[in-house]
Order: sequence, then structure tokens, then C-alpha cells
Amino acid sequence: MGEFVPPVSQDSVSMTTPVQSTYGRSATDCYTSPPTAKDPYRYMVGFGNRFASEAVPGTLPEGGRNVPQKCAFDLYSEQLNGTSFISSRQTLQQVWMYRIRPSVAHRPLEPMAANDDIEACFSPSNPSIKYTPLTYTWGPLDIPEATTPTTFLTGLKTMGGHGDPTNKEGIAIHMYAANASMGNEAFCNNDGDFLIIPTEGALDIQTELGRMMVCPGQVCVIQAGIRWKVSLPDGQARGYVQEIFGSHYELPELGPLGSNGMALPRDFEIPVASFDIDETKWTIIHKLTGELFSYEQAWTPFDVVAWHGNYAPYKYELSKFVSFNSTLKEQVDPTIHTVLMAKSKIPGVSLTEFAAFLPKWQTSTNTFRPPYYHRNMATEIGGLIYGKYGGSAREQVAGGLTLENSYMPHGESYEAWVKAISEPV
Repeated sequence: MGEFVPPVSQDSVSMTTPVQSTYGRSATDCYTSPPTAKDPYRYMVGFGNRFASEAVPGTLPEGGRNVPQKCAFDLYSEQLNGTSFISSRQTLQQVWMYRIRPSVAHRPLEPMAANDDIEACFSPSNPSIKYTPLTYTWGPLDIPEATTPTTFLTGLKTMGGHGDPTNKEGIAIHMYAANASMGNEAFCNNDGDFLIIPTEGALDIQTELGRMMVCPGQVCVIQAGIRWKVSLPDGQARGYVQEIFGSHYELPELGPLGSNGMALPRDFEIPVASFDIDETKWTIIHKLTGELFSYEQAWTPFDVVAWHGNYAPYKYELSKFVSFNSTLKEQVDPTIHTVLMAKSKIPGVSLTEFAAFLPKWQTSTNTFRPPYYHRNMATEIGGLIYGKYGGSAREQVAGGLTLENSYMPHGESYEAWVKAISEPV
């Protein structure tokens, strides 16, 4: 609290003499989350905010203009849109970048060899796709042999999906297993946004807008159109990827919960501007309808000195999720555990909901506590980062994947049911 200074008589001080009545301090910069033992990078905070970040002070143009006739330090201005120009203001997403060389300067684009492990078109007319109501369980992908260097991109395998990126609506579920860092190559997804969920091994992700370290227990989102690469500080990595077409992730509505709870906006971390000076040969790989294309350029794509906007990658620590549960009786719907969701074209119907089931107290009385037997309109796809997998009669291990298809009955085993109805609660 500031120091109190008693009033001064006007007889002793002229009316133009400033009187200091309090002591304090003003912030000189915006808050950034500091580096930790596991993460050497700083981050800005706040889901959906508009940010401005400079690796070199004085790079961003003065207010009122995004494309000055001449940018500071002879940089190039470049805009990336994540929504159409005429989107409503509350849904508009874009970023302005100020970079050493423009992205348009590159060699011709060429198709790459087909990767049969990646799929994006889930139409029944696709001969590679078979719709089935069956339940499936997969174990973790095997880490490739040391004699077969496999990066995040080459270790990506599609497990299922729905829709089509050409129709701007749908979803794909992938798993990855890698044992090598990406070298002088970057990836750009034309199809949709990636939600990456590591289960083993940290991912050191370099994007055009900055760097993120994403460890098991954390998730990150990298939007369509942004170029990025993955290095493996632990030597190998496994995990999941949820890809959405034609939509972007957002926070679910809180409704009667009020203004606080679930995933707090302030806990989402956005990288600060970071650039390299590198004039070696680089390969840029694009994914379009699941097909891969590439071009070469004679410098790094990670040369953005400053940027401002709200279309930027972010990460989130799942342990920060504020869980809710029934305290006296009954079960609440699992949507109470939703971290992120994406809207579909049908009003009131989500394209996907990403939920995290974290440790919590069970206090409800005279209530069946395990997940009850159920059949859902939505397909359930469950993974395990750590802990015990519940809600299914099938055993699951960390890094594995379970699929319960739409309207198909599922739930706990008979043994779990007997235990749940017999033990005192």
C-alpha cells in the first residue's frame, strides 16, 4: 500500500508545484510465463487474445498501419488468415508477420511420394475407407528401430475420421511414433488444425511465430497454414493428434458454472516471436487432402522477427484444468470435463469435444460411480496419457487408443459393475 502524505497548506506551496501523494510502481511490459527446468521458453498468456511480439524492439509498424511503405530493418510484411475476410469480428482470426524474406520466394511445388499411412478423405466413396459400427482397441505404436530414422511427420498414422477437408468439415484421428528430429524441413497443414497430445517424450516445436516445448500432460494446437517443425529432446516420442477440418478450437461455454472454471483462458500459453538467420537449403512440406507436396528454398522459414494478431499456436497444461463433479448424488455428464471444442456447421452441435479426465474426489452417495452403460450420438475416441482407463470393459495402456462408435453400447465390465453396486458409498 502506498505511503500516506498529509495535505500541504496552499500557503506554503504554489498551485503549480506537483505534490507526490503516493509511492508505487508501474509495469514496463506485459506478463510472460517464465522458463522452467523442463521448458526453456517464455510465453504470452490468454486464450483468443490479440498479441503483439517483437524479437527485436522497434520492428512492428506504428499503430494505424500493417503494411508501411517500408518496414523496419527492410523486413517484409505478410498476413496469414485463418478465417475469411468477411467473417464476423468475433470469429475473425489472422496474424501479421514481419519477416526477413517473404514466403512466396521458393522453388516450384512438386508432389511427394504417396504416404499410405495418412488419410484425409473419409467419404464412403473412398475405396480406402470402410465404415463400421464395431468397437476397436489399439495398443501404442512401436517406436521405430534406430536403423530407421522416423520423424514426427513420417511417423504419423491415421487411425480414423469423418468428413473431408474439401467440404470444410470433418475430423481425423492420428497417432505418431518417432525417433528422429526434423532437420532442415518444415510442415504446413492445408487441411486443418492439429491438436497434439504427447504421451511419451517431449516435443520441441518451432513455429513461424515462436517456440513451444510440449511435454506429456500438456497439449498444443497448431492452426492450418502455419509452418512448423518438431525436434525430440528425449530422443523418441509417441502420442495422438486430433485434426479438424473447416473449424477452429475454442473454449466451451460455461453456462450456469459462471465466469470461472474448466480450462481458464489465462492458462493457455502462446509463444513469443523468435527468428533464426539461416541461409541453408530448406524443404517445406504441405499436406492437402492427405497428399504431400514440397518445395525448396535457400533460407529458413523461421525468420519472423515480429508479429501481431490472434491466429497463433498455443499450449495448455492439463493439470491446470478446474474439474467439477457432483458433491452429493448422481453423475454429471462427461462434457463437464471438456477442455476445447470445435463447432460444426449445424447450430448447437459440436464437431468435436476434447475432454480430459483428471484425478478428482468421488463424494456422491447412493450413486453408481463408474461410467454408466450408455449409447451416444457421438463417437467416443479415448486415449490414455497416465493413470487407469475407465468406462470400458477393454483394457487400455498409456499410448493406446479405444474407439466406441456412434450409438453402439459400451461401459464397464461385469466385474466392475458388481464391485460398484456392492461397495459402500
